[in-house]
Amino acid sequence: MRRVWLIFSQAVTVAVAVLFVLVTLKPHWLGPNGLWSRYSVVNAAADGALPATGSLSAAAQAALPAVVSVSATRSPRPNPHAQDPAFRFFFGDRTDQEPPAGIGSGVIVSPQGYVLTNHHVIEGAQEVWVQLADGRQTAARVVGTDPDTDIAVLRVDLPRLPVVALGETSRLRVGDAVLAIGNPFNVGQTVTAGIVSALGRSQLGLSTFENFIQTDAAINPGNSGGALVDIRGALVGINTAIYSHSGGSMGIGFAVPVELAREVMDALIEHGRVIRGWIGVEPRDLTPELSEALGITARRGVLIAGVLQDGPAGASGLQPGDLVTAVGSVTVNSTAELLRTVAALRPKTQVSLAIVRRGQDLRVTLTVAQRPAPTTSAR
Repeated sequence: MRRVWLIFSQAVTVAVAVLFVLVTLKPHWLGPNGLWSRYSVVNAAADGALPATGSLSAAAQAALPAVVSVSATRSPRPNPHAQDPAFRFFFGDRTDQEPPAGIGSGVIVSPQGYVLTNHHVIEGAQEVWVQLADGRQTAARVVGTDPDTDIAVLRVDLPRLPVVALGETSRLRVGDAVLAIGNPFNVGQTVTAGIVSALGRSQLGLSTFENFIQTDAAINPGNSGGALVDIRGALVGINTAIYSHSGGSMGIGFAVPVELAREVMDALIEHGRVIRGWIGVEPRDLTPELSEALGITARRGVLIAGVLQDGPAGASGLQPGDLVTAVGSVTVNSTAELLRTVAALRPKTQVSLAIVRRGQDLRVTLTVAQRPAPTTSAR
């Protein structure tokens, strides 16, 4: 017994001495990134106790099968030099240019084969083809397009279609991780990662009704119409545009929120177009410079710069220079808010506008009309 106790004491003494030497000469070996920490983490990972951190592979794998490549063939445009004798001498009777082809992306959002993409991807197309991630390719039928939001709906007829889950942009916060999935530069399906940089971006001149999600996930030509998904792989936006001087990604991309895209899709499927309210005015944001120039003391509202005489606003007596502060019970402080609020109204219904005219608060009642269909893309 005495001998066992002696051996134990010597072992403890040696261990304490070694620990003292390590603490004195190599303290970093015992820190959070030291040998013991590394050994513990490696063993824990080998045993399956720790998951792979920082990976978004599960989100990518959930959404990838439903993201498709979209190609659109347009009619050839007449060559402007076709009648030039010198051109015909050198190049022959090349009266038409080659048919231009548009390359973009899309997202399958319904088992019935409905595909969301961008209006500008298929604008003016004679034929539209869709290629799935599993290699299947088929012609697509254009259900409808909406240039005011740059959203288009296609339909494909294939069995066993993968469908992306729809998320909620109301749950998105600035800083949330997101993935952009599409076919940039026609190189094939590609996933890029980033964060939500901003929400509710508007006044960009990309479309009439703007409420974009801004992200720094790399979006390049060919990504248009592709998916912006959250960390669960749920669709939160349709990638639409980038801000770039070079044509490539510079860290500022924009996506249409999935709720807006879904509303447009439902309207296009049901009516073939999106029915919106319209009052026939040209609104402008109220800036300090405009307020000073026009002698307006109000600090909120939307300035009416022009009124279409044959429109609902002109018939109701609304005048250029009036300041609209509310539509019904909804307060409006920007052009984007006024457009969205009026567009949500049903045609042939009456609405009361709260306005300020030469310092006086007034109410104007008018009958909402149906917004005319745009003839070209707002882009």
